[in-house]
Amino acid sequence: MSNDRSPAPTVLIAVATFNEIDNLPLLVAEILEAVPDADILVVDDDSPDGTGRWCQEFAATESRLSCLHRSRGAGLGTAVIAAMRYAVEQEYDLMVNLDADFSHTPQKIVDLLAVAKTSDVDVAVGSRYVPSGGVYGWPLHRRLMSRGINLYTRVLLRLPVRDCSGSFRCYRVATLARLDFDQIISKGYSFFEEILWRLRLAGATFREVPYVYVERERGYSKINWREAVKALYLIARLGLGSIFGSAPRQSAQ
Repeated sequence: MSNDRSPAPTVLIAVATFNEIDNLPLLVAEILEAVPDADILVVDDDSPDGTGRWCQEFAATESRLSCLHRSRGAGLGTAVIAAMRYAVEQEYDLMVNLDADFSHTPQKIVDLLAVAKTSDVDVAVGSRYVPSGGVYGWPLHRRLMSRGINLYTRVLLRLPVRDCSGSFRCYRVATLARLDFDQIISKGYSFFEEILWRLRLAGATFREVPYVYVERERGYSKINWREAVKALYLIARLGLGSIFGSAPRQSAQ
């Protein structure tokens, strides 16, 4: 009797880090327990607190962990692009991106993978803004700001998801391979809106998976008002540029 079952999809879990030594060892342990068949890639931007050094030392004893070391200040968006390029080059089937600060619970990776493995969607989007999703630990002004930015993004970029700014997602790598990463202009947090926009233009399909965002307990957030203003400006450039046929195509910001 022949076995016609297809092999299980290969999965890469990508984590971008800068000064996350208080979180990364615990996070890697929980990811390995939650998804033991997956590999982990840490993209570290020369963290002065030893995050990259710890990763390199642990990777020497754990075959499922790999590290990419980059220069400091290169930007979160370019770190995720580096992970996407790695996933394409190594021919993974799925790539999950999550933050290093436990705002995305590693156990919820299973929910994203369940959708990606059992459907034809190209991006399973971890969503705070669908039923059963939510945010824990944010003050009211931050909740309102996030809701406003997501509405602004949905309208300008015509995205079919409610949570456009979150980074907790599972991407089908074959779909990522259709993109020209050199056209992506965002280096910072607005990358997460821009990549959805470019995937939509490439014909990708999306499904939102509820999760509850939990504010970090250790370390400090890297986002600031300057980064938020840059994101709003970039989203406007992309949205209005596509309407008038002049969307930016060169690296900027």
